[in-house]
Amino acid sequence: MFTSILVPVDGSKHAQKALSVACQLARQEESCTLHLVHIPEELAHETTLVWGIGAIAIEASREEREEAGKQVINRAAEAAREQGATNIETVVGQGDPARTILSEARKRGIEAIVMGSRGLSDLQGFVVGSVSHKVSHAAECTVITVR
Repeated sequence: MFTSILVPVDGSKHAQKALSVACQLARQEESCTLHLVHIPEELAHETTLVWGIGAIAIEASREEREEAGKQVINRAAEAAREQGATNIETVVGQGDPARTILSEARKRGIEAIVMGSRGLSDLQGFVVGSVSHKVSHAAECTVITVR
């Protein structure tokens, strides 16, 4: 069905579920590559990430956020392998999450983006529009939003 799927992962339960859906799709096409992307964000609240990574302090430095981001992307890749994905590429990006996701999708010729409907920055999403909403409206490829 798809030979390239981009999955934004932020450590949230919604992203974890989206990764599971993407792995199911990837298993249908032997040559499918999963592109996992994480964009470390400065959150207005502390949160615990689902892949066994502890809460990141609000005042954490950029380096600390990037290190936590590497852990998130590595755990996501490990989870994808456990679910049968074999071709996995990882990227830790920077900048506005929606723009970075769209840019990575264009740059890599992605056929589908599979992402959670909500991420770690839920509260901000209600005010300025969620990342998934922005991506679904601006993407040039198929976008599957997972609840």
